[in-house]
Amino acid sequence: MPAKYAPSVKKYDRQTGKSWEEHYYIKTLSTEKIFEMLNSGKVKPKHKQKFRNVLTARGVKIVKRIKEATTDS
Repeated sequence: MPAKYAPSVKKYDRQTGKSWEEHYYIKTLSTEKIFEMLNSGKVKPKHKQKFRNVLTARGVKIVKRIKEATTDS
């Protein structure tokens, strides 16, 4: 089963009476969005590893950098 970043949601259209499930798979996200979510700090370590696995499967090289503090002199 593909990796998810959020639980599935069941949606219902009141006009047509149809219902469907919406799934949140990591593979559907753009690479920029994955990096954005990784760097946000709001993601669990379990999901961070899933994001890294998808990026390596896409052939993206991940380079970790330390943010430097800006000092105003």
